[in-house]
Amino acid sequence: MTRDELLCLVGTLDLERKVELLTGATVWRTRAEPAVGLREMVFSDGPAGVRGEEWDERRPSLLLPSASALGSLWDEQLAGELGELLAFEALRKGVHAVLAPTLNLHRTPLGGRHFECLTEDPELAARTGAALIRGIQAHGVAATAKHYVANDSETERLTLDVRVDERTLREVYLAPFEAAVGAGVWLVMSAYNRVNGTTMTANDLLAQPLKGEWGFDGAVVSDWGAVRLTAQSAAAAQDLAMPGPESPWGAALVAAVRGGHVPEEAIDDKVVRLLTLADRVGALGSGRRRPPRAWPSGTARRLLQRAVAAGTVMLRNENVLPLDASALRSVAVIGRHASAPRLQGEGSAGVFPADVVTPLEGIRARLRGRARVLHVPGPDLGGRPRPLDLARCANPRTGEPGVLLRVLTADGRELSVEHRLTGRQLEPPLAPEAHTIEISALVRTAGEGKWTFGVGGYGRMNLTVDEQTLVEGEFARDTEDPAVIHLDPPRQHASVWLPADHAAHVVARRELAPDTGRAVVVTAAAPEPDPDRALAEAVRAARDADVAVVVVGTTEGSESEGHDRTSLTLPGRQDELVAAVAAANPRTVVVVNSGGPVELPWREQAGALLLSWFPGQEAGTGLADVLFGQAEPGGRLPTTWGAALTDAPVSETRPRDGTLAYAEGMHIGYRAWLRAGREPAYWFGHGLGYTTWGYERLRVASTVGEGEALLVQVRLRNTGPRPGREVVQVYLARPDSAVERPVRWLAGFAAVRAEPGETVTASVEVPARALRHWDVGERRWRTEAGAWQILAGRSAGDLPLTATTTVRRPNHRP
Repeated sequence: MTRDELLCLVGTLDLERKVELLTGATVWRTRAEPAVGLREMVFSDGPAGVRGEEWDERRPSLLLPSASALGSLWDEQLAGELGELLAFEALRKGVHAVLAPTLNLHRTPLGGRHFECLTEDPELAARTGAALIRGIQAHGVAATAKHYVANDSETERLTLDVRVDERTLREVYLAPFEAAVGAGVWLVMSAYNRVNGTTMTANDLLAQPLKGEWGFDGAVVSDWGAVRLTAQSAAAAQDLAMPGPESPWGAALVAAVRGGHVPEEAIDDKVVRLLTLADRVGALGSGRRRPPRAWPSGTARRLLQRAVAAGTVMLRNENVLPLDASALRSVAVIGRHASAPRLQGEGSAGVFPADVVTPLEGIRARLRGRARVLHVPGPDLGGRPRPLDLARCANPRTGEPGVLLRVLTADGRELSVEHRLTGRQLEPPLAPEAHTIEISALVRTAGEGKWTFGVGGYGRMNLTVDEQTLVEGEFARDTEDPAVIHLDPPRQHASVWLPADHAAHVVARRELAPDTGRAVVVTAAAPEPDPDRALAEAVRAARDADVAVVVVGTTEGSESEGHDRTSLTLPGRQDELVAAVAAANPRTVVVVNSGGPVELPWREQAGALLLSWFPGQEAGTGLADVLFGQAEPGGRLPTTWGAALTDAPVSETRPRDGTLAYAEGMHIGYRAWLRAGREPAYWFGHGLGYTTWGYERLRVASTVGEGEALLVQVRLRNTGPRPGREVVQVYLARPDSAVERPVRWLAGFAAVRAEPGETVTASVEVPARALRHWDVGERRWRTEAGAWQILAGRSAGDLPLTATTTVRRPNHRP
């Protein structure tokens, strides 16, 4: 429908009904208005998968690799296909809008939500994000560009005030969002934080450049609970306050309009944008959604398997990979992440996957009938005990794997009872008389020793094991952060000695209290073996095997929405484990299972080193493809990895007096390393394959007109023994610029494939925007005339080819 037609519909509604539409009906749904043919719309978190409206592990979702893994693809075609998969999942679950992609940047390696963001570079974020958006929206599902803007750390994230200069904001942090609008995104999510003193839901940046200069014609939805002001946010370009049914709008906004504080025309524009969204997703008038169908299971899983391999980054390979399965007799698979990997980060983007393949399972499947595979877990990782799961507990009433969930009245009467699959229950069912949530399970002990149990939540809680009380007390809410309250509440732990081969009866109860959510988490941790003995066992297994594969990574809670990291060190004794195994067997492959950078002090000792990120449900199949050469490790680093946190030029995430100054300006990521003159462990863009490449020639026009794209042609040869794919990266530099610039910056990239000995030419289009800068005084984009340096190669630190072009003014005649 046209805007005029939508305005006519809006004109049939009174002020109260219009305002009512601007706050959600529930946590995940917008309101319907039959008078104008508007039906409810359903939102769901992303970008790792589409959970739907409920946190219910019995309704699983396909789990994609983390966003940092997607940033490693450097492949818009594959990113678009994964976007389409998200759309089909949304259609299957009755979802109209997916809250993805996240376009915030990896400003520092300590960012707690690093795994949910694509990259440190605005150009790579722009291209990958746009591809995801096109894939999602191609099937009538809305994508959401979030979190607008400068929402790049988690510490004090609800209130922090980011102070950033206008040019940096335009050229770095707004750039991916501008590309999202260019890709036709239908939703933009405003962030919790303030920028230069004003909270984002009331910030002028929603009007300019978003809706004005860029011409965004979609709707601005708030992050959940981010609208805290009435007149200020409504007078700004904020359109929809989520969640509902309560918000600072409603009756207060009606009064603000009638009091002259908010023009009614602003309300009309918001409703038009909401109706525009509904029209696009088939929730308005006679419009209908596309038939909800899922991809065939095998097709979806093959795509996810391909994505794991394509996003895996090989940092080092001393002629160890790929492995020849026919020549192996024994493989030692070492590390707790091998059998229990981290598949996704913590927070609102989490989903419940089905049919997960672990690295250990993937390796065993490839070597079945060929070689012996021995798994040795190694020393304990530390960290928090994990929630009860199917492998470790049983329903005390039925004996089925899982837990018993009961909702009770104040006098103990049972209102509902369910068999559930995990001890992490975030949205237990509630009835009007609900007073207490109870989770109980039988936990089988393999050997005697001290077990640690825990219960998470707020309010009055108690935890018993075999009727012995371990936790009892009142635990007050200590935060306003919804991610903590509803998804990861604090846990209270205690330990008890249990005999071997015993079914311990664990019962946890939490009384419900106002404004504390309803999440309950029950955890258990078995006694850990002596760490020195566990380390020695791993070393012995590695020494006796043909190949050792060590899988290490971060632990639950160490990379999570709601808080930033304070260290890049691998938890527990994992660094010691890798060093000892590599010393025992030179054919040691180390796989790093993390969402963001970690320190790798043993990196030069490893025979091969792979980054698997948080790889999603096909972790094991995709990894096996890479290990055994069925697929090349296709990933390139989306973020610079330093040798140590102390080397990182930008690492500050903690506000001072509520303010976080982006004092580094446009110099983040590899740009900051270049300006500081420091050498990281691995540069942005780095990644090895199973062949080698020679860069032979760079060709570019000697002049280019101001405002024109630049075509860069790079000739290279596959100098290795195998077919391969290479990502050719082109950077710009202007050493004699009249304005401050990075030493160099990514301007474009293209992938090529070649057979051994074959020569190919990569054609890289450098868009005109890569040469422009924001003129703060004139408040417009400008491009400097004169000589520009073009650099081409395989990473920000490995650029063997250079050339020069001259930008000429429009009236210049060569």
